[in-house]
Amino acid sequence: MNGQVAGLTEETRVLVVEDDRSIGESLVRGLRQAGYAVEGVRTGRAALSAASPDVVLLDLGLPDIDGVEVCRRLRARSDAAIIAVTARGEEADRVVALDEGADDYLVKPFGLAELLARIRAVLRRRRPAGPEILRHGPLALDLRTRQVSVDGRPIALTPKEFGILECLAADPGRVVSRQQILERAWDAHWYGPTKVLDVHIAALRRKLGVPGLIETVYGHGFRLGAAEGARERP
Repeated sequence: MNGQVAGLTEETRVLVVEDDRSIGESLVRGLRQAGYAVEGVRTGRAALSAASPDVVLLDLGLPDIDGVEVCRRLRARSDAAIIAVTARGEEADRVVALDEGADDYLVKPFGLAELLARIRAVLRRRRPAGPEILRHGPLALDLRTRQVSVDGRPIALTPKEFGILECLAADPGRVVSRQQILERAWDAHWYGPTKVLDVHIAALRRKLGVPGLIETVYGHGFRLGAAEGARERP
């Protein structure tokens, strides 16, 4: 069974509305690496004519239409989750954007990890309540409580270990590169040694106690495998 969670699959469509080309391209790249289907536009008119997204990351300082007005128009016709992404940090700006339909407000500069967490949060609030659990054989990750279990046995993980496992469990069998894991579990722009990942992978394997569950694909990265202990149970 593949890992499944609302808001963490390529079926989730994100519209990035950002007039700064470098910021917009960076956001699109990071969100695609995180598994989202992403479209990037640079104007309010383009945002209003885009296909129906699930999430809108909306810069408020657009060149043609004020971002708050774009937010108002989007909310009038769509139930998409809207996150205002802007350099405007004053309380009055937050209040106006939220009153006009934004679900959240994120002030620049920010890290990709925080943005991804906020996307997951707004999707949780907008979708039917229910467990957000990634499963792979005996392995279960509860993304809401950040708890992990193997055959129902709780496994205590550090935040970094959980981040690594979440990255792999989002799509079992798919090879995830070292850089992608480091960007997800550490920072969007990781420039340190990748050997730190090997230490955490070794600790994860030891704690999970399922031989062959986390496979090394030499020269490429890691994946969740189909070892005996990781096969689906009836």
